[in-house]
Amino acid sequence: MPLAIFDLDGTLVDSAPDLRAALNRLMAAQGLDPFPLPEVAAMIGDGARALLLKAFTARGLAFDEALLPGFLDDLEANSAVLTRPYPGMVAALEALAAQGWRHAVCTNKPIAATRALLAELGLAPHFALVLGGDSLPVKKPDPGHVRGVLEGLGVAAADAVMIGDHQNDIRAARGAGVRSVFAAWGYGEGTGADLSAAAPSALPALLG
Repeated sequence: MPLAIFDLDGTLVDSAPDLRAALNRLMAAQGLDPFPLPEVAAMIGDGARALLLKAFTARGLAFDEALLPGFLDDLEANSAVLTRPYPGMVAALEALAAQGWRHAVCTNKPIAATRALLAELGLAPHFALVLGGDSLPVKKPDPGHVRGVLEGLGVAAADAVMIGDHQNDIRAARGAGVRSVFAAWGYGEGTGADLSAAAPSALPALLG
């Protein structure tokens, strides 16, 4: 049974508005200027800690690690206020399932926030396995993150595809011997991907 492995932020869901809101609440608490949405979207993809590191660097400041737990708590509690699945994504998941595909999530977002978001949006039942950025000792672009999904479900690399909007997804897939599909509707760029999809609705035909 083939396996479609999905990235989360920028692929399954448009989460930049909630990430921006959480980040700007932290910025306000530190007396710092807020970030516009496009700037936050460009910082997404490497996990929560990296997002904060980029944000504080952009403000010319060192990142204080003590701020991370509070940010993660805020993110988990408010992950689905503005975040929604991309248009056509639920229909694509259902169509792929009808074609015999199983689904998994492989994201650099912390697992607690990931599970909370998937549950709140009603997406959790679509996925046989979910791995977050802190589920394993490694995360994307390390191919071990993708391999962890394969091993968790007993699927060969040749029977899987990684769908994501970020270079981390493409590099991790390549290292794990998995085909990659660039989610062109997301936040990143798709250099080196095996395939590209302009919208979620294109996935069933592309992978069918």
